[in-house]
Amino acid sequence: MTIQRANFTRPLIAVAMVAASTFAAVAQKAPVPTRVRGTIESVDGDTLQVKSRSGEDVKLHIASDARVVGVTKISLADIKVGSFVGATTVPGPDGGNNAVEVHVFPESMRGTGEGSRPYDLKPNSSMTNATVSESVVGNDGHTLLVKYKDGEKKVFVSDMTPVVTFVPGDKSELKAGAQVIAFMKQLPDGSFETNRVSVGRDGLTPPM
Repeated sequence: MTIQRANFTRPLIAVAMVAASTFAAVAQKAPVPTRVRGTIESVDGDTLQVKSRSGEDVKLHIASDARVVGVTKISLADIKVGSFVGATTVPGPDGGNNAVEVHVFPESMRGTGEGSRPYDLKPNSSMTNATVSESVVGNDGHTLLVKYKDGEKKVFVSDMTPVVTFVPGDKSELKAGAQVIAFMKQLPDGSFETNRVSVGRDGLTPPM
């Protein structure tokens, strides 16, 4: 009786080990990226070849309804109380939130992605899209109090922090040499498609 139970148990253990190894493989699989930052190397019809900032070659199909927006530089003084902004921040040495970049949304984009969440620009970075409720000018920058529906955050923006805004763009701007951030999704056949591209104006590299 004991021998039969042992023989019966071995297949179950084997199945469990295979299931566990399969689960571990799935858990370790790298997530599919949702955006690529880089330089357009070539354009062939509705296909972009992009060299990412980290060196990968990414081929993107441009969706028929793809939206293109330009990214242009503005000054820190253009951030006003009441502006709806996006701020990429990293923890500062004093525990505060130091801005890596700030983008000011036009009124037509107010409310876009409101809230605060982890972001992939830098290690430990976060993205906060919120309304500026206070702006305090210091010797080396501005401290912004930004508020969103679930909370608020103080953000320090130095005089050296890139500040940009969005302007209407066109697919004609998607050409070799352009610096872009393309939001993408993976299609069932494994290829990638983009329906939203931010392109730097006048040689600007979009900082977000």
